[in-house]
Amino acid sequence: MHRTVDDDEAPDTGELGDLLTESVDPRYANLDTLPVSSLAELMNDADQTVPDAVRAALPQIVPAIEAIVARMAAGGRLIYVGAGTPGRLGVLDASECPPTFNTSPGQVTAIIAGGPIALTTAIEGVEDDVDAGADAIDELAVGPADAVVGIAASGRTPFVLGAIARAHAAGALTVGLSCHDGARLSTAVDLPIEVLVGAEVVSGSTRLKSGTAQKLVLNMISTITMVRLGKTYGNLMIDVRATNHKLRKRAQRIVRRITGCSAEDAAAALTAADQEIRIASLMVARGDSPAAAIARLEAAGGNLRTALEAS
Repeated sequence: MHRTVDDDEAPDTGELGDLLTESVDPRYANLDTLPVSSLAELMNDADQTVPDAVRAALPQIVPAIEAIVARMAAGGRLIYVGAGTPGRLGVLDASECPPTFNTSPGQVTAIIAGGPIALTTAIEGVEDDVDAGADAIDELAVGPADAVVGIAASGRTPFVLGAIARAHAAGALTVGLSCHDGARLSTAVDLPIEVLVGAEVVSGSTRLKSGTAQKLVLNMISTITMVRLGKTYGNLMIDVRATNHKLRKRAQRIVRRITGCSAEDAAAALTAADQEIRIASLMVARGDSPAAAIARLEAAGGNLRTALEAS
């Protein structure tokens, strides 16, 4: 039987009501009496404070991303862990990496308490299971090459804490993303990130400002990591998977922008390069055959800019 943590034995000493994410803002005390127009303005005003909270956390976000890049550059994985909304946000961010950056299977992945069914259905009690979090880390055979990012608005979710503890014991880099000052999660990880968004419009509903803040930070983590790993050329998605008509047209535009060639030449090069933008760009710009372009890119460590500029 898996062990759960009750409120009276939670791994932090404060009551739930003491958490910043559970605080009550008196400005919203009459929320249920307001017209839709006022409610929309209130929520919009609240949402505008989130980017500033993320900016204030940049001194924590930057070293975390740098450490993740180092692990992934050496062949490690990026693994998100969360329950409820944070878990769903982790799954969303991980699922966008293959089509956007052509990451290999499992290179960026996510664990959500309760498994895939929890993406659409609330499952009672799963976030309180410490051992299930640890078991999920074991199932992925997490090791020293990997980076594990625990996501919990309160910073006290037992499932996440169990996963982080097991990942740390396995030698993985551990990062904690929360929206609470001095969170228990922060003390359990190598690199804490605390984005202090304050009370929610609906008290305790951390899918609101807290969820928005987590999404912004996860965007930074995955996108900046992929940029540093050479997955873009400037701001162009050179590893996008051209799996449909829209993406094939986008791939053609990218090759044209990089090389200055015609739409016809871009399309022909992409066909010969099996829709690989980096290979097609080298074929056009350097006059390479597909094999020569692949060899040139490999010699440049996969970095298109380096390959294009090499003598």
